[in-house]
Amino acid sequence: MGFGGIMDGPQQGTPTSASPAGPERYRTVSGTAAAAATLILLVLVGEVLISVSDWGIYHVVHDYKAGAATVADLEAADSFSRLVSITTVVVWISAGVVFLVWLWRARVNAELFGGTAAQRRSRSWVVGGWFTPVANLWVPYQVVSDIWKASAARRPVPGGLVMVWWALLVTSTVIGRAVAQLYLAEEITEEGLRSAANLSTLGTVLDAAAGVLVVLIIRRITAWQTQRLVQSAV
Repeated sequence: MGFGGIMDGPQQGTPTSASPAGPERYRTVSGTAAAAATLILLVLVGEVLISVSDWGIYHVVHDYKAGAATVADLEAADSFSRLVSITTVVVWISAGVVFLVWLWRARVNAELFGGTAAQRRSRSWVVGGWFTPVANLWVPYQVVSDIWKASAARRPVPGGLVMVWWALLVTSTVIGRAVAQLYLAEEITEEGLRSAANLSTLGTVLDAAAGVLVVLIIRRITAWQTQRLVQSAV
């Protein structure tokens, strides 16, 4: 995934113009921050379309049972659902990869600014925390929260924004799994489709809120780190 030395332990240092073979140096995160924010917003658009698709499937099934829709209508709704879902998954994976690249670089910079003692988790958790069962319920939050605090020019800095983002993300993830379970049922009923559509809508609202907040977090951390680099160069 392009993470140089991803499993190495943290190294301390200060922003410097040293060569890549020398001490660690500050790495700009502006480009990856912009890319991550854009992809995250595209994911949110995809999730809105998925919710629209879920409601479309429910209504077409309802109409079919009432004799107001045809098999062709059912197939069209299913095709639209597949197209939207596959496209959103592709964008979601891309957003995740770019976000992790940004997070890794921001973490290295945070260590250079605040020292490794300010980070509760080793670098391996910056990426691994998202994929480790149970630990992924809180480790990623700790990683982002510590980067947030270490990057701020003035301390202490309120961490409520990061906390609310994480709470929304965890809640929407739980709802997303509930929706998946409904669709994976051996025989889903019309009422089950309606429940899935309702939960999908709720999950999308929570995801939208979490998405906006994480974009704000990305931009704030990026701005802080850029500002501190400029100040250190004066």
